[in-house]
Amino acid sequence: MTEQEQPTTFYEEIGGFETFRTIVARFYQGVAGDEVLRPMYPEADLGPAEERFLLFLVQYWGGPTTYSEQRGHPRLRMRHAPFAVDSDARDRWLTHFRAGLDAADLTPSRTHSSGRTSRTPRTS
Repeated sequence: MTEQEQPTTFYEEIGGFETFRTIVARFYQGVAGDEVLRPMYPEADLGPAEERFLLFLVQYWGGPTTYSEQRGHPRLRMRHAPFAVDSDARDRWLTHFRAGLDAADLTPSRTHSSGRTSRTPRTS
């Protein structure tokens, strides 16, 4: 298979690192002012959490594996177990994430434009 024939990852298809940076930055803008979600972040500065989430999403959707190289296996269940996430918190999280997707202009036609895209997430 030549380089031109390599399957495109979802990460590449939607614009790579800068697209994910836009999504995550807008998400954390929302979290910063959210009275339910903000207390779930123990750090005064959300910057480190934003960076971790960015690197996780980049890796998950087929980009560089920097997250695992820096932090090891994601261990999502273990990392999130201390937080009581009820339906209100879930809905707020989804609202802020949707705002991130909207900020990146990820319309349904853009995110489903190619039948050749590999959407297999990468976690390690």
